[in-house]
Amino acid sequence: MAPLLLVLLLALLLFGAGFALKALWIAAVVVLAFWLLGFLMRSTGAGGGRARWYRW
Repeated sequence: MAPLLLVLLLALLLFGAGFALKALWIAAVVVLAFWLLGFLMRSTGAGGGRARWYRW
C-alpha cells in the first residue's frame, strides 16, 4: 500500500510541476508578444528619430 501511495504522490507532484511549467511558458510567450508589439509600435521622438520605448 505504501509504494502505491508513493507512486501516486510522485505522479501528482510531476503533474503539478508540468502544469506549472506549461503555464510559465504561456506567460512567457504572452510577455514576449507584448514586448515585440511595444518595440514595433514605438512612437517617433521630437527629432524625428525613434524614441526609447522603455521607461528606465
